[in-house]
Amino acid sequence: MLESGIELGFSPQDAEELHRAKPAQLQRIEITPSGLGIHFPDADADIYLPALLEGLLGSRRWMAARLGHSGGKSRSAAKAAAARANGKLGGRPRKLAG
Repeated sequence: MLESGIELGFSPQDAEELHRAKPAQLQRIEITPSGLGIHFPDADADIYLPALLEGLLGSRRWMAARLGHSGGKSRSAAKAAAARANGKLGGRPRKLAG
């Protein structure tokens, strides 16, 4: 809980630094001297609080992959129509062995 009374929570799977950490590695938490970070010594991981508050829990590349993964799960009539049209054209090109 912050001094303002606000409580923050997030799933470790949603943070690039923590998504592979085991629960036992998340038990010990230290606040950095500046007060702007959380350090998980057993996982050797750090979370920068301003980024956490902005909703950025990893690098741009990692966040883009997470967003792309969730976007790929969406279902809509437009997505279904696009998939059918792509299928009529032969579908996704095969990857060349290399």
